[in-house]
Amino acid sequence: MISKEKIKVVISDLDGTLLNSDHKISNYTKSVFQELHNQNYLIIVATGRHHLDAMPIVDGLGCPVYLVTSNGARIHAPDRELLFSYDMDSEAIKSVLALDIEPEFTTVLFKENVWQTNKHNEKLNSFQTELNYIPEMVDFKTLEDISAIKMFFTHDSHAKLITLRDRILDNHPDVFSHAFSLPLCLEFMDKSVDKSVAIAKILEKENLLFDHAIAFGDGYNDEKMLNSTFKGLLMGNAPDSLKNKLPHLEIITTNDNDGVAKYLSQTVLNF
Repeated sequence: MISKEKIKVVISDLDGTLLNSDHKISNYTKSVFQELHNQNYLIIVATGRHHLDAMPIVDGLGCPVYLVTSNGARIHAPDRELLFSYDMDSEAIKSVLALDIEPEFTTVLFKENVWQTNKHNEKLNSFQTELNYIPEMVDFKTLEDISAIKMFFTHDSHAKLITLRDRILDNHPDVFSHAFSLPLCLEFMDKSVDKSVAIAKILEKENLLFDHAIAFGDGYNDEKMLNSTFKGLLMGNAPDSLKNKLPHLEIITTNDNDGVAKYLSQTVLNF
């Protein structure tokens, strides 16, 4: 069992990690996280989702958590106070949209209270079990306000997203950080934004270190977070390419098998 004196912080991604394939948290997982809180562990949820989308999900855990959203562009305290925010540069976004990205891609700008998209995407909409973060169909060529927290692209072909990523980065070197939160979800943020950077701010506030933390994730946007902590755990449902890239990380069972909760129960809580 991991030393309780060592681990004081539990960090988890949402999609593909805490959430099952129906984008829900199981009752078993909720009970384990409530026990973590009862035993005074600090809990941080770090997700690529927008805060309005993520808040009702983490509220379902039934315990206080720090919330890192949009891959680190927003940090909210357990009482939902906004602690940190960082948006993308509007001119940089405008220059990406000027590349005339093919309409077969779903393009999304994550704004503060709405997400703007070029097309209806049922698969993307299904990620929200409660519609708290409203989609708005727009023509990006005529849009005047190009400000955003995050820029997002999805397509049924991972290979085409790779090509789009390379095209954007070739035209905008050293401007963005980017990640595949899922194989079919390509995300761009300001270059200073990463989950690990946001988590470091929380740990500093709480007088704790990454050495006190255990972390769970399944996507490329979790990579730095997993590598920074005392122990990073990779979900069994993570892409093989990520497993191959991070061979030093232990792989646990899948999100649909309550992998995070089972590991915590058996290894950290003995619960």
